[in-house]
Amino acid sequence: YASTFDEYTHFEIDGIEYKERIEPTAFDGTDMSDVVFLKDHEGTVFARTKNGSITLSVNDHGLFTRTDLTRTSAAKQMLEEIRAEMYTQMSFAFVVDDDEYDERTHTRIIRHVKKIYDISAVSFPANYYTDISVATRSRFDGFIECERRRERERAEKVQRIKELLKGVDPDET
Repeated sequence: YASTFDEYTHFEIDGIEYKERIEPTAFDGTDMSDVVFLKDHEGTVFARTKNGSITLSVNDHGLFTRTDLTRTSAAKQMLEEIRAEMYTQMSFAFVVDDDEYDERTHTRIIRHVKKIYDISAVSFPANYYTDISVATRSRFDGFIECERRRERERAEKVQRIKELLKGVDPDET
């Protein structure tokens, strides 16, 4: 996933967390006609949508990509770096044409993405819920691991909420 619909802390200043969230409908009508696959948003192009080596789709979790990294020697080297887990997360470069900022929660809410320029394997993602992996024995291995990770994250969120609600009368919330 190059992006997810999870809310994440983008950065922290003086103990204040500034967050970002992409709405599930943000990719409706987004220009994805020429998206390239890069490493850390720069350098060599390893794949691109125009030649069919990248397929992008949106589901209930986020922006999913299936990328063929076998067409050039540089792409094959990138594939090996991903396989060796040198890169385990992703990012994407984009233009926003509709967003808002919630001053109370310090959250930027992205309502619509106008265009996506690249998807990248990154060393340090803004959205730590993204992931990248190489399909191994079956094409479903990556999906299974992603589901396990999401389930662990959901369980952690539920636990945090339960801890926050301890001692609070449910009728008062």
